Parts: sequence; C-alpha cells; structure tokens
Amino acid sequence: MNERMNTTEIFDGVRFPGFMHTPESLQAACTFQFQDTDILLVTFPKSGTTWMQQVLSLIFCEGHLWPIHHLPNWARMPWMEQTSFSSLLPQLNTSWPRLLTSHLYAKVLAPALMKSKPKVVYMARNPKDVLVSFYHFHRIAGFLPNPSSFEDFVDEFLEGTGFFGSWFDHVKGWLGLQKDLDLLFVTYEELHKEPRFTIQKLSEFLGHPLGPEEEDVILEHCSFSFMSQSNMVNYSLLSKEIIDHSQGKFLRKGVVGNWREHFTPDLNKKFNAVYEAKMGDSGLCLPWTMD
Repeated sequence: MNERMNTTEIFDGVRFPGFMHTPESLQAACTFQFQDTDILLVTFPKSGTTWMQQVLSLIFCEGHLWPIHHLPNWARMPWMEQTSFSSLLPQLNTSWPRLLTSHLYAKVLAPALMKSKPKVVYMARNPKDVLVSFYHFHRIAGFLPNPSSFEDFVDEFLEGTGFFGSWFDHVKGWLGLQKDLDLLFVTYEELHKEPRFTIQKLSEFLGHPLGPEEEDVILEHCSFSFMSQSNMVNYSLLSKEIIDHSQGKFLRKGVVGNWREHFTPDLNKKFNAVYEAKMGDSGLCLPWTMD
C-alpha cells in the first residue's frame, strides 16, 4: 500500500489527494513551459475528463488506432499536476501536439499559460451530475475518503471544502479567462446530445479538420459502450487498492440527469439556492437547467 494513500496536499487553499500530488508536482505545473502547439484539457473532476481525453486522442491519431488500444488515457494525456507527469511527458507521441490534462484552477495555471499560446479546451458538466459522479467515485477510490452520507457530501460540495475545492470557483475562474486565452468551452451535455457536431467544433478549434469517415471512427471509439469495455479507458488496469471495481465502476453510467435519482426535494432546493447565489450574476451562459 502506498504510504501516501491517505495523505492530503493543500495547495493554494485547495485539497488534493496526496497519493498522486506532492507540493513539488503541484508547483511544477504552475511553472510549466507551455509550447504554442500544446493542447490542454481542463476540467473539474467528474465532468467528462476521460471522455474528452478519448475524443482528443482520436482527433489526432487520424485513424491510426494503436494508441487508443495500447496506451491508457493518462499516458496519452497526462495530468500536469500529478507526480507521474515528469516521467510521462517525455514519452508523449512527438507526431502529435502535446495533449495535456489538468484539474487545477485558472488562477494558478493562467500565468504559465499566458506566456505562450496553447489551446485550452475547458469542459464542464451540470454540477448536480458532477456531484453524484464524484460521490460514487469517492466510494471506489482508495485515495479518497469514504463519504459519511450523501447529504454531508452535498454540503461539502456546496461549501467547496472537499477534494479539488469549489466547482463554482473552478468554472467561473476558467470561463472568466475566455478573452485572455485561446479557450473553447465544451459541455458534457452537448457532447452527449450532439456528439458529431461537438467533435466538428473541437476539430475546427484545434485546426485539425476531419472527414466524415474519421468522424465515424471517433464516434465509435468514444462511445460509452466502447470506453466502458476498454481497459485503456475504464481504469481497470489500476490495482484494487487504488480503484476498487468491486464497489462500483469507474465509468458508471455516462448519462445526463442521473442526479434526479439521488436528490431529495429538500436537497434540490438547498442546492439551487446556493447555485443561484454563486452563479446567478456570473453572466455565464450555461446549458443546463437546475430543475
């Protein structure tokens, strides 16, 4: 058992699991030298990160599917703030742009991003679905504490005191930088509802146009049925200590609106009040309804 499994790192006031983060790895991400050709995917956890890693890998592999079948998503698109990053970065495919991933906040990563012109894809998801997915993830991840109850988990999420901090601050921070960065905002919901159109939008933003056949290959290999069966994406390669699949699946449902099966009317009312207080005047056009 990794001795850091139950440790916590606090970085810029936000809690990170010490299992894959150290003060050094977090600091290194903030001083990383981006190249103009880099592509960075940023998400709050459980917002469709794995799905978008798959889509972006597929856009650039141009039908050569060896990486999709042989390299786990974290090796294709490593997390900048994790301890494994320094060893994974040199192994990235040199015939593609460097594809990178992060859960960090805008204020800690923006200074490094401003020094060059990488493209940023920011993916967000209805926070109620994020919360439910994160709750279930806490139950299978050995490096995260088991939630005492769903109600307590909702409180922690609304207060932003849990691991990875505040969803509200994360979304507002990144979307507040749309004028300063070359940033495309994509939602889980639009990828779910209009996958082909969303893939076209991404490929256009990335300057990497696709033909209809290439789109078909991408759609097939980023479907929930393909990804849930692929051990390059479904995290089944990790030991039971890290992710215990006997307690639940990493790729659980891949649906929109599953929160309705978990929220009581009272919890929903409480959540909506906090959402309105925190997001009501943000001026952001977010494509989900809270009811």
